[in-house]
Amino acid sequence: MSTPVYGLILAEGLSSRMHRDKAALQYAGKTQLDRAFELAARHADRVFVSVRADQTSDPTRAQRPMIVDCVAGDGPIVGIRSALAEFPRAAWLVLACDLPFLSDAAIDFLFRGRDPAGFATAYESTHDGLPEPLCAIWEPAAGPVLAAYHAGGGHCPRKFLIRHGARLLAPHDRRALDNVNTPEEYALALAALKSAAPCN
Repeated sequence: MSTPVYGLILAEGLSSRMHRDKAALQYAGKTQLDRAFELAARHADRVFVSVRADQTSDPTRAQRPMIVDCVAGDGPIVGIRSALAEFPRAAWLVLACDLPFLSDAAIDFLFRGRDPAGFATAYESTHDGLPEPLCAIWEPAAGPVLAAYHAGGGHCPRKFLIRHGARLLAPHDRRALDNVNTPEEYALALAALKSAAPCN
C-alpha cells in the first residue's frame, strides 16, 4: 500500500510585519489561503490548514479542514509536528500560505524529485542554497526524529533538514518560493501577478 500524501497549509503565523492577516490577503478575488489550498488540493490526497487553537473559528480558516496545533511552542515546526502526529503514516506536502508565485509546475517537479526513503524533499533556496522546509514533502519517518529535535530545544525546520538531511531540488522558477511578509511586498506581488495575467 503506497503512502498517502496529504497537504498542509501553514496559516498559524502572527503576520506581525504585514500588520494584517496574511492568510486573508486577496489576489484576483481569492484569499492567499484559498489559493494555496486549491493548489495543494490538485496534488495531494487530502488537504488541511494548520492553525492555532485560537484560530479555529476564524472565517478565513474555518471553512477548510484544519489540523490544530497539538504540541507546545510556536512557529512552523509546531504545525508540521502536529500534522505528522495526527496522521503518522502520511507524507505531507507542507506549504507556507504566503507563496503567491508558487505554481502547479513547481509542485509537480517537487513530487517527481521526491525521495520517500528520506526525511524530506525540499527546494533549495535561490538566495543561500539551504533547504526551504515550507515548500517541501515531509515523510512519515521524519515524525519521531522531528519530535526529538523539538523536545531537545530545536525550533527551526530548516536547521533540522540541514542536520538530518533532505533531498534538495534546484527550482526552475526563481520566483516560485518568494513569500510576502510586508505591505510593500504584497503590493509588488499584486502588480507582478496582474502584469502576468492573460488578457481577456
